[in-house]
Amino acid sequence: MKLSWFGFAFAAALAAVAPSPGIAPALYAQASTCNLSGYKAAPGLTAAVAGDALAVTWDGDANQEVRLQLTINNGTPMIKDLSLRRKGGTWATVGSNLTPEYRVVSGWRRLDQEAYPELVAEFGKVDQALLDKYKWDAFWDAPLRVPGGEIAHGGATPPPAGIPGTNQPGLPRKPEEVKRATAIFKAQGCDVKTDGGRIEVSFPGVDMGIFAGRLQYTVYKGTNLIRQEVIAKTDQESVAYKYDAGLKGLTIQPASRVVWRDTSNNWQESALESAVNTNPAVTVAANRLLAIQNGKGSIAVFPPPHSFFWVREIPLNLGYNWYRKDSASSYSIGIRQAESEADPAFGGHGAEDTRQNFALYNARPGTWQRMPMYLLVGAGTAKAGVDAALAYTRNDHYKPLPGYLVMARHFHTSPVSRLLGSGALDNVLDDFQLARTAGVNVYEPVGGGGVVPTGATLIGPRQPAAAGGPPRQPAEETRLKGQALYYEMAKLQARKDFFVLPTEEIFNIAGSKEQLGGHNDLLPSHPVYFVNGRAEGQPLVENHATYGQVYHLGSPADFVEMAHRENMLFFMPHPNTKSSAGYPEFIKDKPFFKDPAFGGVGFRWGMGLDLSETRLCDYRCMTVFDAMNNWTADQPIPPKYMTAIAETYVNRTGDDFYANTPVTYFKPDGQLTGDNWAPIVNSLKKGTFFATSGEVLISSYDVQGTGPQRTIAADIEWTFPLEFAEVVWGDGQKTDRQIIRLTDLPAFGTHHFQIPFDATGRKWVRFAVWDSAGNGAFVQPVKLTSAARTTSAGR
Repeated sequence: MKLSWFGFAFAAALAAVAPSPGIAPALYAQASTCNLSGYKAAPGLTAAVAGDALAVTWDGDANQEVRLQLTINNGTPMIKDLSLRRKGGTWATVGSNLTPEYRVVSGWRRLDQEAYPELVAEFGKVDQALLDKYKWDAFWDAPLRVPGGEIAHGGATPPPAGIPGTNQPGLPRKPEEVKRATAIFKAQGCDVKTDGGRIEVSFPGVDMGIFAGRLQYTVYKGTNLIRQEVIAKTDQESVAYKYDAGLKGLTIQPASRVVWRDTSNNWQESALESAVNTNPAVTVAANRLLAIQNGKGSIAVFPPPHSFFWVREIPLNLGYNWYRKDSASSYSIGIRQAESEADPAFGGHGAEDTRQNFALYNARPGTWQRMPMYLLVGAGTAKAGVDAALAYTRNDHYKPLPGYLVMARHFHTSPVSRLLGSGALDNVLDDFQLARTAGVNVYEPVGGGGVVPTGATLIGPRQPAAAGGPPRQPAEETRLKGQALYYEMAKLQARKDFFVLPTEEIFNIAGSKEQLGGHNDLLPSHPVYFVNGRAEGQPLVENHATYGQVYHLGSPADFVEMAHRENMLFFMPHPNTKSSAGYPEFIKDKPFFKDPAFGGVGFRWGMGLDLSETRLCDYRCMTVFDAMNNWTADQPIPPKYMTAIAETYVNRTGDDFYANTPVTYFKPDGQLTGDNWAPIVNSLKKGTFFATSGEVLISSYDVQGTGPQRTIAADIEWTFPLEFAEVVWGDGQKTDRQIIRLTDLPAFGTHHFQIPFDATGRKWVRFAVWDSAGNGAFVQPVKLTSAARTTSAGR
């Protein structure tokens, strides 16, 4: 991040919106200009004009009431007063005359650098229509990195024959592509709307460079939670952006403190006794949380726990909170995203350079981008406020559910090479400790670090490339020895409540006869030895003096046959992005895809993250999830499933693991051991699992009944206030859904669903729940037949 501009922009914002001392009430717009036609009074949730302000009052938590008084000063919406009290008690003002701050930085969205050669291989030519379709799913893109310098496909320089060297059309980037803007508010009034157990107050008239829209405050009955957000759109093409948000005007008092936990879990604080800040002070706070106190109470400030983050190679905490001492008497707080990795010179994972992986958010033309920041008001100290906010992410922990284990998949951790480098495979790896602490029971690396096969198809990390040629491969014996170490590592790292599933990611060089299509994770049920490449006349399986049976794989059919014999599954980890651009659609008619051994795809927000989405990974993941099941609706095979993946590399203590890692809750089919992973594979084959961000849990799910009249039964629990549940189905051609609004349910609740469902003409059905912060959970599809069926994640 360029701090010099950061300070300038916020200083300009302060000058533009700060009220002058002794400002007269006449300068405030009358709250009577607010439109209350969408408001409906409800017990414990009211809005009313009070003088020059709109007062929103609601029942909070722990027998408290919260009051938010909003007004307009010269076009700028302000929090005139934010107060808290015990019911029947006296109001205590926690903040007054507070002003929102927003800024955006944007660049030009380009196609993922790995996607280009894959699309060329499939289509022969990448025209503008293809660019416009696939650019939005970029992982390898860094719109703020000028001039760029992206690597060629696979790290080869020059690239392999037939593969273009410049994978992102339009490079190098130009300085004028990067645009910066601070929000200017021109509100003339507001709109007030009741939505179940919440009230939304919107102020039209926000200009923010290429974006225009409104400012909105949302309060939730039963909580002390306030959501402040700019909701805006742009009509420009190919926009990628990031935003920072804040609240200024907090009064410095003798009791004032800014408090956070550092990444070592130690409390830190500022009493604001230092000099006035030119730039915001960035805090590398644990759990993305910062709070203030002033003697009357506290305000915690934090972003949405998951939709705030695009995928990077490493979950290193870049500092997502800030505070700023604006004068001797006032200060500000907020949230932010950095503009690059902490160390711009960091080389990353070999040729896959972290400098090229800072993709930002998408802003498709005309879509309403939501840029939220949460405020949690408390009556106690800032430390208590931080702890109260942590409850919304279950302390950044995946809650145990009876009968389930929690699996985190697809980490480029390189555990073998790292553990051997530390002295022994028995040593403790930071990545595993971090996962266990977060509540993960099964950790799945992909490639063991030095575990790579012979032949053209790569498994595991890429290797340095000779000029113009494919990556170098080790000899077959080296490959097999690496596999043996990988399996031994998994056995040594197993604990009673923690297991390592040693998966390998298979990705391909274009033109290889072993081509499977895109990237695919191969999940084993037990140690299996295999190498790529099968000479003419060579048996599929040969005996090896040291390793026993060894498979030689020369075609997709060989992979499938091995999977059948050894109880394995394939999952495409990141469909429609990176080298899987266009997949699995490109292989939907191939025998490999239609086989039950191909389990499905991976779910991960952040690759193509778009803040207009109402579901995590809606555009990229959910559409292909449902399309797969329409493609295979009439085939006598199980549904295609979607498991959660991570797609990060080294994870160290202090990294933001929870924010960047969706998980899969599965019901193990048997007893796991350090070298018996069949209970995982068997569960995934049956679809007895659900994927989640962590906040929403689906402890049971059934499709009950016979014939056309069925019932969707589900038990859920959640933290953030909910948004909606949905029943999604397909008829083999198209997908449709029933949306059940859940805004009347309180935060931190449980609910049992019994939803009537007409199965006439429908081939499959699934269920999902999403909350107001964009978090959610979904179960796997169930194919519908005329016979009675009860297939569920919780059976």
